[in-house]
Amino acid sequence: MVFAFLLKSIRNTYFSSLIAPMKNSIFILFICFCTSFMNAQQEDAWVYFVDKPSSATFLANPLTMLTQRSLDRRTRQAIVLDLKDVPLEASYVSSIANATGITVKARSKWLNAVHVRGTQANINLLLNLASVSSIDFGDNSLNKAEKKKNKKRQKFEKIRKISTLNYGQTASQVEMLNGDFLHDLGYTGNTMHIAVIDAGFKGVDTFSAFSRLQDANMANGEILGGYDFVNRNTNFYANTGSTHGLSVLSTIGGYIDSQFIGTAPDAQFYLFITEDAANESPLEESLWVEAAERADSLGVDVVNTSLGYTTFDDSSYDYSYSDMNGTTAFISRGAEIAFSRGMLLVTSAGNEGNDAWKYISAPADAPSVLTVGAVDAAEVIANFSSFGPSSDNRTKPEILAQGKNVYVINSSGNIGLSNGTSFSSPVMAGMVACLWQAFPMKKATEIRQIIIESADLYSNPTAQRGYGIPDYEVIYNTLSVSENTYNSVGILPNPVQSKFKVQFKGNVVKYQLKIIDVSGKVLMERSVSSSAPYVDISNLNSGMYFAEITFNLKKRTLRLIKK
Repeated sequence: MVFAFLLKSIRNTYFSSLIAPMKNSIFILFICFCTSFMNAQQEDAWVYFVDKPSSATFLANPLTMLTQRSLDRRTRQAIVLDLKDVPLEASYVSSIANATGITVKARSKWLNAVHVRGTQANINLLLNLASVSSIDFGDNSLNKAEKKKNKKRQKFEKIRKISTLNYGQTASQVEMLNGDFLHDLGYTGNTMHIAVIDAGFKGVDTFSAFSRLQDANMANGEILGGYDFVNRNTNFYANTGSTHGLSVLSTIGGYIDSQFIGTAPDAQFYLFITEDAANESPLEESLWVEAAERADSLGVDVVNTSLGYTTFDDSSYDYSYSDMNGTTAFISRGAEIAFSRGMLLVTSAGNEGNDAWKYISAPADAPSVLTVGAVDAAEVIANFSSFGPSSDNRTKPEILAQGKNVYVINSSGNIGLSNGTSFSSPVMAGMVACLWQAFPMKKATEIRQIIIESADLYSNPTAQRGYGIPDYEVIYNTLSVSENTYNSVGILPNPVQSKFKVQFKGNVVKYQLKIIDVSGKVLMERSVSSSAPYVDISNLNSGMYFAEITFNLKKRTLRLIKK
């Protein structure tokens, strides 16, 4: 506009005849200026590396990559280590960081890539490095295959029976899922680690609703740690301009007796900030993947994500509905890898049901995440709850929980009402953790599938309700029957007061028995004969154990509950 005004002024002077021959030169200078300006514009891009030359050394020493808890989770699910677990090659990252005009903003070992910021020209020069295999610009028009973009805003934050627990205001949130059935059996998230990846957690360290989480003397339920990936520091309780994460966490771990109880009040938590409350950029996707990688390495079981991405402050980065296929968005590809490591991911469907866009966002489009829509306390679908399917026609959301008029702990530390799939997701994540606590030998794939199969619309899913509302009492009973009749081997009685016996369908004269606690420690090992079939475990504390039974060259491991 400055240059247009200048040309107009020149033409209006009586010197215009003298200046006329210069018009073409001025126009050329104008074009050159614009081109130079565009070349100087900062772009976001992902730079992918060709390999990981130090992989053999890391794979031979897994504790240099992952904690023992993470390795144990892999072992239980028969997941082998692979190249994705190996850290990025340090020399490759350095070569990018030292390149002219390039800033490394985030990195992902799973995708063997770094997120960079710089001019298009400087970023393209990185292709000259032998370590670089490809570059993917956030602005898809700068890549080889341009896609049309549909604009959409996306920010979730802008926002049967009497149980032995008195839930107070949160009763419908738990009881709708029959989560109180699991709680009454003692499955309240104890031993389970949950990562909440969100915006801000200011107040979690001071509000009374989280006092159980902050009590260092409690065996469980404490905050294990966290990190602010946006500001690159460990002060995850600082004021980030958002308390969205606090409210999300409250629906899982909040506890005010007789007033407010979350769905997994005895779980342990990691709190990760990846959402920049002041900006919406593709960098947030990369930060999320970094946080998921950190969660994996720490041995986290369940990850909750109440975030979603389709549009950004710079519309050139926007996704289209066709991109909601589980394979396009960086965050969705990261989510799939996270699931393949043995974690179970629970994600908000989105709050766009009333908008022109109306569909799910990323990473809700990832095939293996449990995408959660929202209903009210009467199980009526919330009109804001985003629709499926994914653009490649998979059922999304899969399941539903209460997200309309849901009770949360707000930014003042008080109980308040809120709305959004941001809250139906963590309500569900807490119940997932309680179920997995009950059946810790199950794989993430198995837990995910049986939750979906228990939902009330499993045989007839819809675009907005998905498979419907799951039933955790049905799930528990189904898994218990399946587990205790595994190849016609069962434990009677179970739960056990003091003594039990192992019942076989065929004739078994003698078998070997091991009693193992949830940490893997062998507490009892003995030979048992049919002439003296009862085993006394009265000396064990109440809780869950595993009975490893070896007979006729077969081995079975069954869950054992001590009253």
